[in-house]
Amino acid sequence: MPAELKKGGVILVDKPYKWTSFDAVNSIKITLRAKTGHCGTLDPLATGLLICCTGAMTKQISGYQQLPKEYTGVFRLGASTATYDLESVPENQRPFEHIRSEQIADAVKKLTGDILQVPPAHSAIKRDGKRSYDLARAGMEVLLEPRPVTISEFEILSVELPNVRFRVLCSTGTYIRSLANDFGELLGCGAYLSELRRTKIGNFDVKDALTPLEWKALWKPGVNKEIEVKEEMPEAEA
Repeated sequence: MPAELKKGGVILVDKPYKWTSFDAVNSIKITLRAKTGHCGTLDPLATGLLICCTGAMTKQISGYQQLPKEYTGVFRLGASTATYDLESVPENQRPFEHIRSEQIADAVKKLTGDILQVPPAHSAIKRDGKRSYDLARAGMEVLLEPRPVTISEFEILSVELPNVRFRVLCSTGTYIRSLANDFGELLGCGAYLSELRRTKIGNFDVKDALTPLEWKALWKPGVNKEIEVKEEMPEAEA
């Protein structure tokens, strides 16, 4: 199979926690010694499905990138962060104990369908030729324009305040971190993304994926299963 994948194939990877998308793809690339690319970045703090294309199939990457994506995760109420997730320290503590299910349902309704979403300042979007996260880290004010996205399905799986577990089916270009921040603002108590897992891309399911180390063990039994994580990619687009 590795020989066939060198010519061209699709590999479903379950990205581990704190691995960058680059780490995951690079592990596949080194193991196969083949041209490899992925179809949509995941944050280091997120886990889940990456579609990796090898060989001639890398020409299909743009098509896979346009597929809708499903995520599950946790919004933590009662505070916000500069990055809208746990890449930065929670601040602006606010009470959340008064939040009721009716308020949560109303916020979900307002954030479902075709909406305008402002990407996080700490994102890879370019402004004046520079990555916005570089500008934000330098202490500069970053104002990004709202973008149209589609939240096809927004389901609350459980509520154990301050944690709200959710499932979202959304269009490409959606920032789940921004969804967390908007959710908290609608509730009036603030919120940030504390956990995220990508479960589906189109009809591809993370249940059919393996971690990079599991792929390595399958293709090269007996090899060292350790990998040194050297790269970071602070990018977080759905």
